[in-house]
Amino acid sequence: MGQLKQTNTSVWAATTPDVPFPSLDHDIQADVAVVGAGITGLTTAYLLQKSGVDVVVLESDQVGSGVTGYTTAKITSLHALTYAKLERTVGETKTRLYGAANQAALEKIDSIVQELSIDCEFERQACFTYAESSEHLREIEAEVEVASRVGLPAEFVSQIDLPFQIAGAIRFNDQAMFHPRKYLLGIASYLAEQGALIFENTRALTITGSNPATVVTAGGNVIANHVVMATHFPFFDKGLYFARAFARRSYALAMTLKNDAPQGMYISVDEPTRSYRPCTTVSSAGAVIGGQGHKPGQESDTPSHYEALESWAKERFDAQSIDYRWSAQDYITSDGVPFVGRSHLWSKGIWLATGFKKWGITNGTAAAMVIHDLISGKDNPWASLYDPTRAEPLRHPTLALKENLNAGVEMVKGHLAGGSNDVDTLPIGEGAVIKIDGKKTAAYRHEDGTLSTVSAKCTHLGCIVSFNKAEKSWDCPCHGSRFDVEGKVINGPAVRDLE
Repeated sequence: MGQLKQTNTSVWAATTPDVPFPSLDHDIQADVAVVGAGITGLTTAYLLQKSGVDVVVLESDQVGSGVTGYTTAKITSLHALTYAKLERTVGETKTRLYGAANQAALEKIDSIVQELSIDCEFERQACFTYAESSEHLREIEAEVEVASRVGLPAEFVSQIDLPFQIAGAIRFNDQAMFHPRKYLLGIASYLAEQGALIFENTRALTITGSNPATVVTAGGNVIANHVVMATHFPFFDKGLYFARAFARRSYALAMTLKNDAPQGMYISVDEPTRSYRPCTTVSSAGAVIGGQGHKPGQESDTPSHYEALESWAKERFDAQSIDYRWSAQDYITSDGVPFVGRSHLWSKGIWLATGFKKWGITNGTAAAMVIHDLISGKDNPWASLYDPTRAEPLRHPTLALKENLNAGVEMVKGHLAGGSNDVDTLPIGEGAVIKIDGKKTAAYRHEDGTLSTVSAKCTHLGCIVSFNKAEKSWDCPCHGSRFDVEGKVINGPAVRDLE
């Protein structure tokens, strides 16, 4: 297969330049502070700026360096099998609203691309959810029926452009795909030209007060009438979202095929899940595949997920080379609908968006549209659907009970498990939880033989982290926080580095 051009770096991150913005080093004021420069944050900032609002954007890393820059970048309202299940859990009216919100988000992205003349490889494509096995055919048919009834462009097909046979598929016409980081950099450039302030490498630590609120960072504070937490998971978690939204990791490869890349965007209902889309960013015969989802911190052999995807690419597509590989994670709510709106019942002017269920391109854009309207005092047709205080998750507690029980088990197991006392035998490029002076320590051996040691206790709620061999990171098995080998936070809910 040849040498990877980039490991643990998405094709989107690898094919865009660094466009540096300064770090915050003083106190400032704004009408709205948006925390997070992914698709939700920058779209929110763009919509507010267009309405004449004074906006400041804070990003802990770089623009588009988070989950948005590590997706498969499909822009679609077809979210695998979603609509039949939604109708059972939230009813037909709200299922219709969910479809309408995501269709509107697709069109909003298209309009922003045109308004700002962003060269981001935006292209219309049909999108498919397919079943290879006839045992899943009824699920496909049910999805077609419900999606059509709630006004979505759904049809049943028995043939697709992929090089293998299927039992059947649902097709949505006129969906889209793009290069997500080029899109975000285009929005960021426009915002900067219009006078909006964007600060990178500025991690928000907490929020104090409300209306106005103060966003506290290491370099300075931002005082704002409204704060939008567009951070994938809320860093200021007064609504206890760690117990209401549950993390899942998944993997992706960008590859070059020996023949022309099949057209269309696809995801399977068979297990393990497989996702496909063409990608000319890689080459004229390029494609991106994904899948292999699991809970973070609970897999000892994470490299096997890349190996499984590569084997599938060889078998099904006759891949010439694997060029990039990466992974990402997202959060899932009990009823399958994101949380978008007021942070908690008693909050004034503190807003959040989380739980996109791996469909954050459209859900994140819809979230920005909702938050813009809420801040502007306008009615929004989808606000009640996404409302974080809604009752539906309480009516369907099975997933929440299962996930929180699992987190409790992982916490106890991590503290009871023994750790190696022999740090000297730790191989190069490996990490392990060891005991130093009787304390559980996360130790990593660098390529030059030096050792990094940090506390193995996650700074969120104290679970013991585990080593992710594929990503060279420390992952929390309880609620999905991730840290690099030096202990720096990569993903929340943790906001503090490992000690």
